[in-house]
Amino acid sequence: QVQLVESGGGSVQAGGSLRLSCAASGLTFSSYFMGWFRQAPGKEREFVAAISRSGVSTFYADSVKGRFTISRDNAKNTVYLQMNSLKAEDTAVYYCAATARTTIRVNDYAFWGQGTQVTVSS
Repeated sequence: QVQLVESGGGSVQAGGSLRLSCAASGLTFSSYFMGWFRQAPGKEREFVAAISRSGVSTFYADSVKGRFTISRDNAKNTVYLQMNSLKAEDTAVYYCAATARTTIRVNDYAFWGQGTQVTVSS
């Protein structure tokens, strides 16, 4: 059974930083393209960042480019999202997800974590 478990969310003031982690089990982690998505109240789930199986290639939404960094440790079956210079508009539930495809499309991700809340106060 595939499990993705996020941690590291919380409340922070604007300009602050948080580091999210997502521990994966039940799958061959290094074979999966990993992504982070977020969903704010009343909005659709949106792409934030993704990383290739080897970790060499990374992809970002324009809204987070230059502020967020995605990385992975295949030995630990974990993907990370370092979030710096946080803004109030980054407030959302953040989800990690896994796909056998190479894609940033939310509907192409087969496995999802339960989400972790990030709240940024201005």
